[in-house]
Amino acid sequence: LKTGLCTSATDLPKHIDHFSKFSPSPLSMKQFIDFGSINACEKTSFVFLRQELPVRLSNIMKEINLLPDKLLTTPSVQMVQRWYIQSLMEILEFLDKNPDDQQILGDFADTLVTIRNRHNDVVPTMAQGVMEYKEVFPQDVVTNQNIQYFLDRFYMSRISIRMLINQHTLVFNGTTNPAHPTTIGSIEPHCQVGEVVQDAFHSAKMLCDQYYLRSPDLLLQEMNHKKTSHPISIVYVPSHLYHMLFELFKNAMRATIETHENKNNLPPIKALVSLGGEDMSIKAGFGYGLPISRLYAKYFQGDLQLYSMEGYGTDAVIYLKALSTDSVERLPVYNKTALKNYKICQEADDWCVPSKEPLDLRKYRVA
Repeated sequence: LKTGLCTSATDLPKHIDHFSKFSPSPLSMKQFIDFGSINACEKTSFVFLRQELPVRLSNIMKEINLLPDKLLTTPSVQMVQRWYIQSLMEILEFLDKNPDDQQILGDFADTLVTIRNRHNDVVPTMAQGVMEYKEVFPQDVVTNQNIQYFLDRFYMSRISIRMLINQHTLVFNGTTNPAHPTTIGSIEPHCQVGEVVQDAFHSAKMLCDQYYLRSPDLLLQEMNHKKTSHPISIVYVPSHLYHMLFELFKNAMRATIETHENKNNLPPIKALVSLGGEDMSIKAGFGYGLPISRLYAKYFQGDLQLYSMEGYGTDAVIYLKALSTDSVERLPVYNKTALKNYKICQEADDWCVPSKEPLDLRKYRVA
């Protein structure tokens, strides 16, 4: 798009069409680190973000419009759409602005902070919209699958947009966090995994003590296969890891207490942190997981898996990339493949479905 861009609401659909034709540009953790520490240039970041943010916003806005019409009419989803429209219009205002003007750079940073604050409640608001829809309209399996497919992509997109905004505003705000002097934006080049595990555990323990008046202890073990007896550290976003672990520990404590409510002594929650050559994993026993935590893990090519066994309990395993070059953003793209996932119709299952009535074998008896 050239200079003289008009960002009125009537012109917005054509801008969304334009930017949604581009695929988002995923960045690796190493690129985030290198840019923030070695080549930190606010002008370069400004030029990149004023193009990349509209691409990421437009891609997911296209997918919002593929949701069922009745879901789109709920007040909560309409509010989310208004937030996204407003944010896109505000960023488009900078497309033809001079990157050499320091005032423009300052205004852009302020706009990003405004956008971040505006979108603080996107997750609960979208969830409320889905609840409003399900309370009023009948449900079917396919529609529910399509909605879940969208929500995973929508929340992943939101994580990525906030990551870009946080990096720009934190790197170029001219201040250093005295508690974390080595942090580059929201990324810690030497994230001490064991410390984050303990921080998340103690926060969950405080909540548990308040609600149940007791809580299980933590047994933490670290296995560093690269540097034996050294604490495990990786390049990562501590707030993302904390979020995953806090949610897991909350559920672990609840499951532990409710399973052993008549016992005086609670079994501890066991956490194992293991670092290999290319991957790092955190294993913790717990009750049940939350989808958002899995998305945080998947955002930088990791994963969160649950393994349950009756009578034993459930293990949650968080897999993260140990190498910053392998930790690349996982981003949704609006294309024909995505479109197909919103148009899937109900088909016959290709696996046998057990009958509700037991098969009467007497009719097959040979006389």
